[in-house]
Amino acid sequence: MNRLNPRLLMIGALAGLTATLLVLGADAQPSFSAVLYAASALPILIAGLGWGNVAAIVSIVTAFVLGAIAISPSFALIMTLVTLAPAGWLSHLANLARPASELGGPDHLTAWYPLSDILLHLCALVTVAVIVVGFMISYGPGLTDQMVDALMDSVKQQEPAFTPDPASIAQTKSLVVLMLPALQGAIWVLMLFAAYYVATRIVTASGSNLRPREDIPSTLRMNRNSIFVFLAGLLACFAGGVPAMIGATLFGAFGAGFLLAGFAALHFRTRGKEWRLPALILCYLASTMVMPILFILVLGLADTRKAIALTPNKDGNASKQPDTKL
Repeated sequence: MNRLNPRLLMIGALAGLTATLLVLGADAQPSFSAVLYAASALPILIAGLGWGNVAAIVSIVTAFVLGAIAISPSFALIMTLVTLAPAGWLSHLANLARPASELGGPDHLTAWYPLSDILLHLCALVTVAVIVVGFMISYGPGLTDQMVDALMDSVKQQEPAFTPDPASIAQTKSLVVLMLPALQGAIWVLMLFAAYYVATRIVTASGSNLRPREDIPSTLRMNRNSIFVFLAGLLACFAGGVPAMIGATLFGAFGAGFLLAGFAALHFRTRGKEWRLPALILCYLASTMVMPILFILVLGLADTRKAIALTPNKDGNASKQPDTKL
């Protein structure tokens, strides 16, 4: 473990201040709020991936205190649950390592925490965060029904001839109450993983990384056990009430994990092909539609495994060693 020293404290404090400013910027600019909220995870990830757990913890505490002072303690709690704590935990997991010999590998290599398990933790953390925030804001049919009614009233004002069918409105309300937590979970998994990817590129380029950069297309897959969680969430969606909302959150968050794994598998399988670039561009453009994105999701579901990154230990070429053990 890194010793507590002024340099780590300063790095953590600066990262926490930057994260808070990004969140406050998200509140000031609603049109870019999602991007700025996700970007607030970057300073935490960079501090943790480059300087270890102490810097990450200091940055999270600093951001929480500043958020509580600037807005409110409840705002700071939501910010911490949704963005900062998952970012700090991801950086902690990424720095976990052990001698490869303990896993039956060569003595001169170090085994790093599998990326598949890091993604599993991310999906679980986002699921818990969305559920807790939903409880804090009293999310449920009462809230979503008001949203649907307000939308219908707005449409009626623009189109006076519009007369929606009561049965269609009721069906829309029952769909929206499940769709919102699923979308929230999915979007947040995608954005936080994007922040993790950008952070790894930044710390690697600066030479501050503890974990060597790995080949994501070949290693980014979901843990096999994630399939059971994903299916359990899907089945719970039909239970109704609170279990259905929790199931929708699980379905969205873990579905996004399998979607990331599907895109990674797509990148890996097209590697070296002359038609790779246009094919990938076409797949990304087509993923805005339902059927293509389901195909990529199935691709992620079909390829579940755990790939452990191996790098030379302190007697090899590695310039830094992890500060924690797996």
